[in-house]
Amino acid sequence: MKDKNLGYDTGTAPAVRKHIADFILKTHINLPNKAGRLLEIGPQERSLVKETFVGFDYSSLDVVNKHHPTYVGDITLVNELIPDGHFDCVVCMEVLEHCIQPFEAIIELRRMLKDGGLLMLSSPLNWRIHGPIPDCWRFTEHGYKVLLKDFDIVEMDILETPERDLFPLHYNVLAYKDACKNVDLKTLQFRRI
Repeated sequence: MKDKNLGYDTGTAPAVRKHIADFILKTHINLPNKAGRLLEIGPQERSLVKETFVGFDYSSLDVVNKHHPTYVGDITLVNELIPDGHFDCVVCMEVLEHCIQPFEAIIELRRMLKDGGLLMLSSPLNWRIHGPIPDCWRFTEHGYKVLLKDFDIVEMDILETPERDLFPLHYNVLAYKDACKNVDLKTLQFRRI
């Protein structure tokens, strides 16, 4: 049986990859401080973050040891080998949708970041279920606002789906940790669509 959606996937995949790469490069270019400690979550064999953020002391964390990360751990749990506030930058690209407990993942990413530290996230929205399994979630801009309620979101980089409004292909998000922030979910306001 031929997969009738394959053309859609192969047609949009290059745009998504470019969207991610452009975001990584643009973020690095615009950083006022290009040094510190950086943690990349689940990089597998990808290396653009490591290649781009060369002034940073680079570490990686993955749930498996297959690609020899600096740390083996689960971002939905406390990783005791990583001290509180240890990293200046945490990069979590194309991982959050695979976390069984995404709210717990955000809590752990926040714990690992220094106050004022940079968090880079990305995930698909209009994309088929994919590996590594499980693929549990899709986040809209409103979902990111809830997940990142205790961060200062400075950029929501949206790749729109061609000829389909209000169902973007992909999101990149840039946020800073504010250690004093503790927003009540009932007070959140959302952009009117």
